[in-house]
Amino acid sequence: MRPTLDSPWRWAGAALLLVTAGTHVPLVPEHLEEAPYVGVLFIALAVVSVALAVLLVLHDTPLVWAVSGAVTGLAAAAFLVSRTVGLPQIGDDIGNWSDPLGFPALAAEVLTTVTGLVVLGRRGRRTGLRPAVAP
Repeated sequence: MRPTLDSPWRWAGAALLLVTAGTHVPLVPEHLEEAPYVGVLFIALAVVSVALAVLLVLHDTPLVWAVSGAVTGLAAAAFLVSRTVGLPQIGDDIGNWSDPLGFPALAAEVLTTVTGLVVLGRRGRRTGLRPAVAP
């Protein structure tokens, strides 16, 4: 059995993951038509985000926090790439910073990633784990 963290942040993390899922679901149909791979990635992100939210509440472990942070960090990075240099088949998103679901999605993703880093960082300090320092 993996150690649980009993983090007070797990509920906030779960809520942010649900916001991440909820902001992508409405975009699925248009993206399945315009760029099918993006639509499929949005479906995957929504499903994984809901699953991680449930896992975070039920099994508040370092692994769940790490995966949550990684998934949302990658989603935030993909959003930034799509708005700056663009992604195949959705080049019209370059510079489209005013999409109504863009800000809540990006905010939830960044906050989930940062919260995960904070929770894992506190765990490391509590257990005496320290990052390796190069000589």
